[in-house]
Amino acid sequence: MSFRPSIKLTLALFILALIFMRLGIWQADRKAEKQMLFEQFENAPVLSLEEALRQQKRFARVEARGRYDPDRHILLDNKIFNGRAGVHVLTPFSLENGTQILVNRGWLPLAADRRSLPAVPTDGRERIVRGIFNRPSTGGQRLGEADIVKRDDWPQLITYLDMNSVGEALDTSLQPWLVQLDADDASGFEDRQWQAAVMTPEVHGAYALQWFALAAAALVIWIILGIRRARSGSRETTTGK
Repeated sequence: MSFRPSIKLTLALFILALIFMRLGIWQADRKAEKQMLFEQFENAPVLSLEEALRQQKRFARVEARGRYDPDRHILLDNKIFNGRAGVHVLTPFSLENGTQILVNRGWLPLAADRRSLPAVPTDGRERIVRGIFNRPSTGGQRLGEADIVKRDDWPQLITYLDMNSVGEALDTSLQPWLVQLDADDASGFEDRQWQAAVMTPEVHGAYALQWFALAAAALVIWIILGIRRARSGSRETTTGK
């Protein structure tokens, strides 16, 4: 079987195959990272909130006694639940020792015009909250100006969560962590099926497989076109004779 690929074709498909392989390896690495993250999430210890703060123990199952701020709430925009646009409600929670931390109480729907904010029923009585100790999401790449969090405008709708800005608006030193409220806590709202990350290891694995398949396809195309070019050249030689 004759095989004669062109130099330009070989170079182009070789570059494509390298790009596809690199993307596949990157997704495979991301899968491994996510597997470790999900294992950490599943095997997290049960701690008091004070101990979790001391150890900086991400994903710890925590319990804390304190009070919600009944009036000041951060409404984190662009949260989709069951196909509907809404917000995650972040309410400051004051511990008995004066420490404050945000509690993600779950999802509430948001009106399409965003001028009518949802009511956030909250009382300031002492209570025990339980949930997952986690870092706030960075929200990915930011577009446009940062949100200006005002001191006297509550509840407040924001696109990106900046803990320093929120802390200044609340006039407190806010912990750079939050508690994702347990699904069975009556003080919360919808969509509280928390997990370690939005994208699971299986999704990264599927992406890796797709990129590796594209790299293999580039190789197959190179072989097929090389064979066809060789056959075409052979026919031209025969005809010339």
